Amino acid sequence: MSLAQERLYTIDDIYNLPEGSRAELVDGKLFMMAPPSRKHQTIVRELFSSINSYIKSNSGSCETFFAPFAVFLNENANYVEPDISVICDKNKLTDKGCSGAPDWIIEVVSPGSKRMDYYTKLFKYRTAGVREYWIVDPEKDHILVYNFELEYTDDYTFSDTIKAGIYDDLYINFSEIAAVLNI
Repeated sequence: MSLAQERLYTIDDIYNLPEGSRAELVDGKLFMMAPPSRKHQTIVRELFSSINSYIKSNSGSCETFFAPFAVFLNENANYVEPDISVICDKNKLTDKGCSGAPDWIIEVVSPGSKRMDYYTKLFKYRTAGVREYWIVDPEKDHILVYNFELEYTDDYTFSDTIKAGIYDDLYINFSEIAAVLNI
């Protein structure tokens, strides 16, 4: 008796999803995404605003994007939509998104994304060449910062100010975000 084979999905399957559906593709497996909560979107908005303002005011060459924004890691095998992507190499940007690893990725953990954000994406981002990865978990009052370039990890809370590793003088004050969220 032969075992049933699991279907492997492709980028074409992502593009053929019904309008309004969102999914990520990791090693041929399709992971459907639920709509984010208001709290999740507020955190993303505040982080994006801080990062984008910093880049603009310093005439930076990097570009900041928020989900849904396509990131094609490792050709067509892995398609993700990070909550925030900072891309400094303009050659990676296409009309479809980012082809290759962004320099900095931030994921805000949702109840349904914990395993993906803490394990699967951590591994995929590190091996693809992402320089820095932040996991923001509002339910745990916890921010994990992985600087893959300098090979260190730091733990923070929503009462901390965190320095972005890819910039010399960008600091994100999470207590200001907590104040917006009333936490």
